[in-house]
Amino acid sequence: METRDYQRLLLAVDFEKESEPVVARAQRLKALLDARLVLLHVVEHVPPTMEYMPVGYAGDVTFPENLDLEEELLAIARRELDVLGERMGVPIADRLVRVGPTGRTIDEVASELAIDLVVIGSRGRHGFLGLFGSTARAVLRNSTCDVLCVKIEETG
Repeated sequence: METRDYQRLLLAVDFEKESEPVVARAQRLKALLDARLVLLHVVEHVPPTMEYMPVGYAGDVTFPENLDLEEELLAIARRELDVLGERMGVPIADRLVRVGPTGRTIDEVASELAIDLVVIGSRGRHGFLGLFGSTARAVLRNSTCDVLCVKIEETG
């Protein structure tokens, strides 16, 4: 595959400051290749019963009627994605927030949009099995296109 074949890029974002090199790499690729860039943030599904489940509590749990943590997370993600999209010059239609398992959702969106290259950060640890973080491994396992894993430096 030649670089001119990368015309549709998907950047999976998590809004962490440490992920800025991943964002910068995608921005450079977009400019270099004159490619369309789609931003995607995935919110993991929050089961309503887990939302208010105290950790380590084994007694009866009373659940409030209004279980809206997932909606709050989606609203925050949309705001963050709009800020990032404005900064990167990505049209509103190419700023996506989805709910689901992160790796599988990234692969599904890449397939739906006929993406040529997924750009994702990797917080992999040391050693062969830790080469990629869990999300990067999940994307690589089922991807229908090329994947660029940008190493995120550990802080602290």
